[in-house]
Amino acid sequence: MLRSFDFRFVPFVFFVVISGDAVMRTNGRKPQELRPLSFELDYLKFAAGSCLAQAGDTRVLAAASFEPSIPPWLEGKGQGWITAEYAMLPASTPGRNPRESRKGKPSARSQEISRLIGRSLRMGFDLKKLGENTFIVDCDVLQADGGTRTLSVCAGFCALYSACQNLQKQGLLQRIPLRQFIGAISVGIVNGEAYADLCYEEDSAAEVDANIVATGDGKLIELQMTAEREPLSDEQFSKLVSLGKEKTAEIIALMKNVLRG
Repeated sequence: MLRSFDFRFVPFVFFVVISGDAVMRTNGRKPQELRPLSFELDYLKFAAGSCLAQAGDTRVLAAASFEPSIPPWLEGKGQGWITAEYAMLPASTPGRNPRESRKGKPSARSQEISRLIGRSLRMGFDLKKLGENTFIVDCDVLQADGGTRTLSVCAGFCALYSACQNLQKQGLLQRIPLRQFIGAISVGIVNGEAYADLCYEEDSAAEVDANIVATGDGKLIELQMTAEREPLSDEQFSKLVSLGKEKTAEIIALMKNVLRG
């Protein structure tokens, strides 16, 4: 039975005055407002756990596969392993995105994002309590409109948590090896304003863009930040990090509702 939670925000028109011209943010959102966000668990029949996550027009399908074994280099250490793979499907962008398998290997971008997701998920679960088992979490972008890597972290976490729940019911895991809930969000400076949850149009125009992975209590796990035009001030840096932590906590609260509902 599919489990889902849909969080919708009431549209609100917000104007930022720049050089005398009124500019409305995409979809009429406030600068610090998230896009409509939803998580649907158990979307796939054969995966140990899965989650279809949607943030605005960005959609990510995450599937967690379970293997009762570990990589050779972990043998004898009494722990398990969690790894991730990220990919964008051909029709996820306006122009067809060629399959990376046709190129012979994943792109540098896909490899970097895969490692980001894997590092983040390992921070959320206790590898010792996982036992000598491995989870592989595949995050496929079905539709891309900004924030694909951060939504992949959230979808991957939900898929992995759901997999642990399902395997516990089957007697294959004694407990859910949870350390802490984690979430991720994109933030940036657009037209001099701090924005949360950037869509592609906003991300392309951002003076500063950042991807933040954090815990529900505001501890940072990953921070990727780039100034595109001018160097970042200390005030801007602090504002973006604070905004990212605040919105990540908001997302984690939604994730908890669907995972424990």
